[in-house]
Amino acid sequence: MPTLSTGEIAERADVNVHTVRYYEERELLPPVPRSAAGHRRFDDEHLAHIRFVKRAQQLGFTLEEIRELLSLRADPEAGEEVRQKTEEKIEEVEAKIRDLKRIKEKLTELEEACREHGDADDCLVLHALEGGGATD
Repeated sequence: MPTLSTGEIAERADVNVHTVRYYEERELLPPVPRSAAGHRRFDDEHLAHIRFVKRAQQLGFTLEEIRELLSLRADPEAGEEVRQKTEEKIEEVEAKIRDLKRIKEKLTELEEACREHGDADDCLVLHALEGGGATD
């Protein structure tokens, strides 16, 4: 099995070298052997782990959740638990969407009210951000 340097695996996984090192420090990768000179030597299994972690992050999973998913990945009977964790993530995303919609509505109200006042002293956005209560 060919081995890859940190730079090579980072390039193949389309991540930064620092990301590879960070994943290794957080123990999200299998142990990485070193050459006689002390250089890290990655293989296809490491590449698969890095890609898995990156895709899971893009879907909103935290590194701790990803660690759990990686452990479940090795269990052929973990399908139900993975489905449950995915449902929990969907609920979390839906809650964030509701919060973002609420924030957008409030910002739209403030922007429309601010449009009516040309003076920064009368701007409801600035007053709301200063604690003027217009964001309730």
